[in-house]
Amino acid sequence: MVSSTVENYLKAILHLQGEGGRSTTVGEIAKELGVTPGTVTIMMRHLKERSLIAYEPRRGLSLLAHGRSEALKVVRRHRLIETFLVEVMQLDWSEVHEEAEILEHVISDRLLDRMDKMLGEPTHDPHGDPIPDRHGILAEDRAVPLVEVGEGRYRVVRVSDEDSALLGWLNEKGLTIGEEIRLTHPDRAAGLLELARSGGEKVQLGMQVAGQVFVEAL
Repeated sequence: MVSSTVENYLKAILHLQGEGGRSTTVGEIAKELGVTPGTVTIMMRHLKERSLIAYEPRRGLSLLAHGRSEALKVVRRHRLIETFLVEVMQLDWSEVHEEAEILEHVISDRLLDRMDKMLGEPTHDPHGDPIPDRHGILAEDRAVPLVEVGEGRYRVVRVSDEDSALLGWLNEKGLTIGEEIRLTHPDRAAGLLELARSGGEKVQLGMQVAGQVFVEAL
């Protein structure tokens, strides 16, 4: 049985390793979770003893197969819960991340499977993040941050779910997952990007916001 604390560490390591599965560090994990490096070091020894991570002091660390499997289970629970809260409970997408952070540690596999079937076995959560399937397979995510692309036509496919204020602002602007946009006149020196929506409306985004909106080219 994996504790909620261990689950949070495994999920943080998975997030920091990213798509490429790079190694991460004690310092990066400490910053991600808001704890001291000493606290992380103690936990890394514990995770190593349980064969969840590969870890050597003062070197990079990474998830082993069992650790990655456990981390993906947490991610699956989190994203299915977010989807259930939006689709069934009718909560706003800006409200569900913190709720899912709590519920992901207590929901049973039986209830999660029932929720999955009720939702039609979705592949992505309300913020566009891919949901690992029941076998722990996570679809490849090729979306890139809006801040990194040039002029052209794009589709919004994912946004960060960790900033409720950002999600609320996107709601106000009507920028949702699946919307097609055109990036025009990026003024990176001034820290602004201008988007043209399908109806011709122009929206300006700051670089910080644009770094949390992910798109694919059309």
